[in-house]
Amino acid sequence: MILSLVIRPRSRERSYEQQISGHLSFRRSTGSARRWDAPPYITLAHLFNAPQIWGIQPRTLKQYQFQYVVEGAAAYTIEGQEYITKRGDLIYHAPDEIHEVYTLPGEPYVCISILFHFGQDDFPVQELLGPHHFLGRFINHAVDRKLSQLAAYYHQPGPTYALYCKGLLLQLFHDIASWRAEPGQAAGNEEKIRARIVLLKNYIADHYAEDVRHRDLERISGLSRNYLIIKFKQAYGMTPTQYLCAVRVQRAKELAVHSNLTIGEIALQVGYADVHTFGRMFKSKTGMSLSRFCASIVTR
Repeated sequence: MILSLVIRPRSRERSYEQQISGHLSFRRSTGSARRWDAPPYITLAHLFNAPQIWGIQPRTLKQYQFQYVVEGAAAYTIEGQEYITKRGDLIYHAPDEIHEVYTLPGEPYVCISILFHFGQDDFPVQELLGPHHFLGRFINHAVDRKLSQLAAYYHQPGPTYALYCKGLLLQLFHDIASWRAEPGQAAGNEEKIRARIVLLKNYIADHYAEDVRHRDLERISGLSRNYLIIKFKQAYGMTPTQYLCAVRVQRAKELAVHSNLTIGEIALQVGYADVHTFGRMFKSKTGMSLSRFCASIVTR
């Protein structure tokens, strides 16, 4: 029997999709199904260094995916929810969930990507990981080390490394679930987090006329952008940005009724230097322009 071996040179120019498809072809050609091959099944585990301008348009996968930021940042959108992922952030998405990812201007993006599934087995993924795609920030955590090991050992040949990688993946589920269930995470710390979310709400209500940014909210609360958005929405049913717009709309209505300010002056009072931008925002939130709102309230 004559075996042919094709060695592909490593290249950073290969696209993310090319690396995935090439790896899948290799797995199929080598016949990965053996008696020791039991779930979880790891399809891909690698360290990916994205080009400066890079992105994946909206798509779905048939498997689960972990995406862990090793360096830099990227914008990741899953089922319409955007996450600005930075160093140490781990997110995941399930099969058939729509997602897209793009690099940010001036930011590098190096990530560990793990693609896996459980075959026909009913594995309690959501029960262990929770309902949110953002799993947490794991700098200097065991999760960080095990993801790096999984990406490194996955490319080693033989059943010993394959079984070791499966074990690492299962350990990751355990570590993430344990991290979520720690008393500091779930109980005692929850009150502190709630207090920080209330602080953010009050800050937005007091500074609605200013240019409120997510980085300001991160600085004030000490929470990551993704985490504070999740917690704020859990508490108030809307994101901080949506709440800011709601406060501005309410204040604009009050000024329209109780003052003689022009629409342009009202726009400035609620944080908009451009009256047209303010008008579009107000109409999108109320279904009518501010002038129409005034006409529906005030008789002359």
